[in-house]
Amino acid sequence: MWSVWHRGYRGARPMPHHRVMTDVQVRDAPGDHRFEAVSPEGVVVAFSMYDVVGTTVVFTHTEVDPRFEGQGVASTLVKSALDAVRASGQDVVAYCPYVKAWLARHPDYQDLVRAATS
Repeated sequence: MWSVWHRGYRGARPMPHHRVMTDVQVRDAPGDHRFEAVSPEGVVVAFSMYDVVGTTVVFTHTEVDPRFEGQGVASTLVKSALDAVRASGQDVVAYCPYVKAWLARHPDYQDLVRAATS
């Protein structure tokens, strides 16, 4: 989605990395199979893709607009997404490296991780 910014789009202004964007809202966009972090202006600044298999939410990819990297957006997005999964009674499989790493750093979310079956 943001590949145009990676190619040097002149309209993209870099944000200082010391800013923390704490006012994003996270919403589920089930038609697009993703959770979205939305700025106060209504702009999607990050998303986390997922598939649902039975009662399991499989996270496959998370991406943050480069202008908002380093501001805690991905962490807020993933925490909110996992809170929504918990509220729905589903469990999680994380193929997305970011979601997998986030889960590893937050033991209080391990109850959501689907146990491997043999």
